[in-house]
Amino acid sequence: MLDFVQVVSDRVGALAGLDDDTIHWVGVSVRESVINAIKHGNKLDRDKQVVVEFAFVPLETPSSLVITVVDEGDGFDSDEVADPLAPENVLKASGRGIFFMRNFMDDVVLRKRPEGGMEVTMTKRLPSVPHSLVSQPAK
Repeated sequence: MLDFVQVVSDRVGALAGLDDDTIHWVGVSVRESVINAIKHGNKLDRDKQVVVEFAFVPLETPSSLVITVVDEGDGFDSDEVADPLAPENVLKASGRGIFFMRNFMDDVVLRKRPEGGMEVTMTKRLPSVPHSLVSQPAK
């Protein structure tokens, strides 16, 4: 389903009026978040789900694309995530997902949910209100 999420992310980005480069980097952020949810959150447990939601905010005249990824894992303290740029971490094969999200998106909030799991909310400001998203008046 990861490829499907990527296709949806790319299509939503295009509908939002994002340029090709921005669509790519939003897609990288979404992909990294979903991979983290599957691998680190749900620990590859096929019985656990990852929910991905795309929303235009506010709905009537969107100024932002908000993407939320939720897993069913134990959650973690986001302050304890290792800095991937620290000398001892530079050559490690993993540990860059949250770094990428924070650098490619305008806002990233990592929240341990009281009912369990992690919720990652990523926001990308839209350059302008795309015509395809503006509600048309009823005739």
